Amino acid sequence: MSGDSMNDEEDKICLNLVVSKSKKIVCYAEAGEDFVNLLFSFLTLPLGFIVKNMKNSSLKGCIRHLYQTIQDLDGQYMISDHHKEMLLDPKLVPGFCYYNSLLGIEETSYYYVGRTLTTDRSLCSSESDKLKVVGFCSMDLNAQGFLKRPAMFVVTDNLVVRPMSRIFELQVLTDLNVHVTDIEDQIVHVGKKEVLRLLLASFLCESALTNTFVGDLGKPKQEQ
Repeated sequence: MSGDSMNDEEDKICLNLVVSKSKKIVCYAEAGEDFVNLLFSFLTLPLGFIVKNMKNSSLKGCIRHLYQTIQDLDGQYMISDHHKEMLLDPKLVPGFCYYNSLLGIEETSYYYVGRTLTTDRSLCSSESDKLKVVGFCSMDLNAQGFLKRPAMFVVTDNLVVRPMSRIFELQVLTDLNVHVTDIEDQIVHVGKKEVLRLLLASFLCESALTNTFVGDLGKPKQEQ
């Protein structure tokens, strides 16, 4: 996965995992709006960005072959190198970027060339008076994503999100056949590497939190 090389000083999201000690699974997470915003942002991502960041991993299907075909296709068959890059490394449409995203995806920039809007900067003149940028991250930098206000949420292992509720938490434990005496809290810090793992897990399995945070020895990965 991309993101293996991380900046130790990058902003990370604190997440409280409720783990079954006997089953070695994440029952649910107690999360703030910052983590839920990241989960919701998964729905805005272009498919090409997801496939690119999976590297040698694969969805259950042949989409990887389609991506590889574009990589290998001779440039004479594409309109331009820019159009090839649009497919291999797509960006978000303006308005879907928000300030605290850890995914590392950029927002598309639009340029006004003549009487035409384009995302291909190579078509622009080097003279600044002939270039007008009408794109870039258009949302307020103080905005916190998709949610109205700070709040706490319960996120299940299969990424069902509900407002914080003890009744819902108990229902999750009941459905998993996990007794309250068998759970413990584990604090993890979520950076770019963890977010990309979670994105991949959300496409490959029904236990996204467990597959992202629980290691081979059954202990959630923890950073102090």
